[in-house]
Amino acid sequence: MFGIFTLHLDDSGRQPLLAFFVAFIVTFVVTRVNVRLIRADVRWWFRNVQAGDLHIHHIVFGVVLMLVGGVMGFALPDGYLGFTVAAAVIFGAGSALVLDEFALILHLSDVYWTEKGRTSVDAVFIAIAVTGLLLLGVRPVGFEGLEPYPNVPLERPLLVGIYIASLVINLVLAVITLLKGKIWTGLAGLFLPILLVIGAIRVARPGSPWSRWRYEPG
Repeated sequence: MFGIFTLHLDDSGRQPLLAFFVAFIVTFVVTRVNVRLIRADVRWWFRNVQAGDLHIHHIVFGVVLMLVGGVMGFALPDGYLGFTVAAAVIFGAGSALVLDEFALILHLSDVYWTEKGRTSVDAVFIAIAVTGLLLLGVRPVGFEGLEPYPNVPLERPLLVGIYIASLVINLVLAVITLLKGKIWTGLAGLFLPILLVIGAIRVARPGSPWSRWRYEPG
């Protein structure tokens, strides 16, 4: 079975995506274990990074790794699979460090250990879910590509118009669903559009941008 899986990755060219996926998960798990041990004041190899009185969050290292991995991915010529995989590993590790403190970016304050800090965990699991689906070959509806129809040239403009319109509608519904605070529904709806319709119609969650903009207090 492992051989079949490896052959599937070789045929589809998803080795860098798999490298990103594994590096992302491993880095997130190691980071969470590390910060828990530090908070429990357990003697351990890694400690908080301080520059005088300044505590340097691991999101800083994540940004640096993402920059290095991203530039490597763009700069490397085609055909260097090993280096591309290495760039994916670096980018995946950096992405995990950044998303682990996503709540700090969102709220512009140190909310890591508060209830608001759960946003970081949600962001990480969403990234894992979407990357896992892409790794399995699942694509958002409408993004598989429009096949040409050479035998029906008169109908092709209509088909292209329908294709583009469906993409626009799905994206608009996804944005509305996300603004209503239904993150999982919005992302899952990219693969199952009926969820976007349901999410866009239903009432927004309290505290979501949509509820603040459209609903009166109380």
